Amino acid sequence: MLKAILSTFLLVFIAELGDKTQLATMLLSAKSNSVTPIFIGASLALICSSFIGVFAGTYLTRYVPPHYLQNVAGVLFLLMGALILSGKI
Repeated sequence: MLKAILSTFLLVFIAELGDKTQLATMLLSAKSNSVTPIFIGASLALICSSFIGVFAGTYLTRYVPPHYLQNVAGVLFLLMGALILSGKI
């Protein structure tokens, strides 16, 4: 169990470094006189999105084999990257 917690922490921590969410949070805290509400709001948002991801993944794997989910996630990731690079998002 500890191994799963640590590997998930490291994966999410590294994935979130320097992404749009972190940059938006930095901008909000730079504009704010009080950083505590920004920290609480950002933390709650990450908890909620993680909650959705965990339970959606658990539900989906009951009906769809994990390797199909990985392939679809990879294709969607590439598609979103291409759309961002082309300026359409």
